[in-house]
Amino acid sequence: MEAGDLDAMLATLWRVDSPRIVARLVRLVGDLDTAEELAQDTFVAAIEKWRHEGVPSNPAGWLNTTARFLAVDRIRRRDTQRHKYHLVAATTPRSTDLDIGQIVDGDLADDLLGLIFMACHPILPPDARSALTLKLVCGLTTGEVARAFLAPEATIAQRVVRAKRTLAAADIRFELPGPAERPTRLDAVREVIYLVFNEGYSATSGDSWVRPELCSEALRLGRMLANLTPDDTETLGLLALIELQASRLTARVGPHGDPVLLMDQDRTRWDRLLIRRGLALIERIHRLRGTAGPYALQAAIAACHARATTAADTDWPRIAALYDGLVQITSSPVVELNRAVAIGRAFGPQAGLDVVRPLLDHPAMRGYHLLPAVAGDLSCGAGNHEEARRYFLDSAALTANTQQRRTMQRRAADCATHHAGSTPHQQDHDLPPEC
Repeated sequence: MEAGDLDAMLATLWRVDSPRIVARLVRLVGDLDTAEELAQDTFVAAIEKWRHEGVPSNPAGWLNTTARFLAVDRIRRRDTQRHKYHLVAATTPRSTDLDIGQIVDGDLADDLLGLIFMACHPILPPDARSALTLKLVCGLTTGEVARAFLAPEATIAQRVVRAKRTLAAADIRFELPGPAERPTRLDAVREVIYLVFNEGYSATSGDSWVRPELCSEALRLGRMLANLTPDDTETLGLLALIELQASRLTARVGPHGDPVLLMDQDRTRWDRLLIRRGLALIERIHRLRGTAGPYALQAAIAACHARATTAADTDWPRIAALYDGLVQITSSPVVELNRAVAIGRAFGPQAGLDVVRPLLDHPAMRGYHLLPAVAGDLSCGAGNHEEARRYFLDSAALTANTQQRRTMQRRAADCATHHAGSTPHQQDHDLPPEC
């Protein structure tokens, strides 16, 4: 294998497998910094060995095995007076009954969910919990986490560093908390799982429009969390939401990786099994008679799309009404942006623009590429094609995703053509998962 090909393979493996490796290493060695250092050492060893001996038949398995050996060696060097298995057992949280074999080869999803609960410890402020977990579990860069939070990159970097120091100073260990301790962490855990899904559903950077592996990870984690808290209606709402949204993934990407937007998707390609699972969860929420929280309401919105056989069948007035309820319990400007789209679809583009325009001055939305994209879509629908063209170009300049940039540039060109008197190819904008 050529050096460039090897580097590309390792970069992909780092992106996909390093969170899994860190999750298992934290269980072994007990602290995040050591686990991340050992994960980096594992990939350095892979570069050196694979360059001379070739790539093994099971690269991910090789990485996990090497990481385990490095961890055991690190533990042995901490105290050479003890047998290595005793040392590994000593680093295992007392809240588990696992032996060394289970620790090394145990369920990966358990490790990842345990890592999320560790990063979402109540000792950390809410914004630090989410930022730390996105880096650990998703392998996102600091810049990608910053875009997910609509925050400066330096701010996110400081949050992550402070969070690690706080956990280390308090000697917070890897654990899956018991039922009595879970409620204090559930909000943060749900938020992180949803952010993982969002990054997979609409990648903030790179050449791919979607990252299916992150969506799959979020689905697994969401299902595990629902199994841990089977009567929690918000957790069930979260799972219903991502089941329904994940049903669209195959239809969202064209044959060349280009985006296929919501109103243009072939709905026969939507995954009916995932839709049935999501709708069944919504029925379960109704039977539990729980309070309708943000995730349950967003799941109800997703269900409106799932039940529509064609785009024209979408019940936009109901979606707009559900967003009216959602904005009453959350102050998120992104939710307000999605509400603008629903209102525009239900009551006309100008009504949607009336909701969007105040958001253009919102400090947290100034770098959010979907804000000018939505403004452009609504302006185009209202016949203001030159204004729409400027909005689409603004969106293209703000996004770090190649496919998103091309889509916005194409829409700007269509508006310029329309403004000149020709008929452009019309497209509808596809919003983040909560729409």
